[in-house]
Amino acid sequence: MTVTENPTARVDRLAIALADGTPLLAPVSLDLRPGRVHAVTGPSGAGKTTLLHALAGALPPGARATGLVTVLGQDVLALAPEALRRLRRHRLAFPGALSGGQQRRVALARALARRPDLLLLDEPGAGLDRALRDEIADLLRELARRHGIAVALASHDAAFVARCADEVHVLAPARPGAGGDAVRAGAGRTSGPVAARTAVGLAALGVEAHVGYGRGRRRILAGVDLHLAPGSCTGIIGPSGTGKTTLVRVLAGLHPPTGGTLTLDGAPLAGSHHARTREQRRRVQLVPQNPLGALNPVRTVGATLTRPLRLHHTTPHEQCPGRVAELLAAVGLPADLAARHPAELSGGQRQRVAIARALAAGPDVLLCDEVTSGLDAETAAGIMTLLGRLRVERGVALALISRDLPPVREHADAVVRLGAAPGRAWTRGRGAAGPGAMAPAGSAWVR
Repeated sequence: MTVTENPTARVDRLAIALADGTPLLAPVSLDLRPGRVHAVTGPSGAGKTTLLHALAGALPPGARATGLVTVLGQDVLALAPEALRRLRRHRLAFPGALSGGQQRRVALARALARRPDLLLLDEPGAGLDRALRDEIADLLRELARRHGIAVALASHDAAFVARCADEVHVLAPARPGAGGDAVRAGAGRTSGPVAARTAVGLAALGVEAHVGYGRGRRRILAGVDLHLAPGSCTGIIGPSGTGKTTLVRVLAGLHPPTGGTLTLDGAPLAGSHHARTREQRRRVQLVPQNPLGALNPVRTVGATLTRPLRLHHTTPHEQCPGRVAELLAAVGLPADLAARHPAELSGGQRQRVAIARALAAGPDVLLCDEVTSGLDAETAAGIMTLLGRLRVERGVALALISRDLPPVREHADAVVRLGAAPGRAWTRGRGAAGPGAMAPAGSAWVR
């Protein structure tokens, strides 16, 4: 098909800031043309998601914009509500960020059913293994060319962008330190040396789990064995759809197992979150893959962190504000973020808030589901440094889901690989493959 020169959307010197002057998006100009894939990249906090929302005519609560955003010749930031709804309904698709390759393809199919002129995607390749990520990238290129759609996507993944984008727009940081990447060593409470602790950790033996109902019911976990000892880090890897997220949800009591046993410090652990004691729920905490979807949008960060303090009775009411400041400092965030809402934070800041919320309960086990997906490399490295420090200082046992092997090789003591051989444990070893390589447990060169 012939690609026309008239842009589907135009951004002209657009800048966005909160009411107090805090910048969310530095001035940017770009044209989105039909039949082409436009990638928006930049560090966490540069405003990638904010720009996509502005193209859909949406601004964060209390934010103000200067400049111009036009879609199909209409100023979307000045349209009346009913006109904006018609534009979104008939000419735009904004499926958002979803986890899992199958969910992502379903979201794309639903968005394309309206035959949009403009398709907006936030981190469409995040959390996917390489093969599925490449498949999604190729699909976007084909859709843009075949249907003449202007595609705009936000991504930190250089390989994904290189595979699918016709044009790349790099955003400058909206403000210094927007990603909250600095980690303050020694902040917050610490526990005694790991060797002095008597806990034996969380263990799973022969765990099975199913998804779906009726004829669509299928087994996704079969005979998985896992041991999360105090101060250890266990990686959970495998292709998309092999049950990585299901496994940590089973451990957290959010997905019912259909077989096997769970124990905490050697005592039976119920499969249902509701059947566990308050103390057991406190000790096992989940950090989800998508913090924006998991954080209540109407609660401030301070209210979000105060809730587990009150729920688990770990802090007197009058001491909660100080404890919230300690938790924010522990994850490398300033205390004044307590007054903000999730929509006013960058992706890296939201992920740190999600970790702080889990830490508010004082857990012994932290289940991390793709906590670095959707983040730029520098912010992701900061998150991993933070988790490593928590593991050492507090003796927290980490379960780390990741589709990227480098962080697993660097941080994990053992790895459970799901897929062709479900639940097979791997450990860190030294030998022919080199220090820090991963090898099957029991192989000749693992020590």
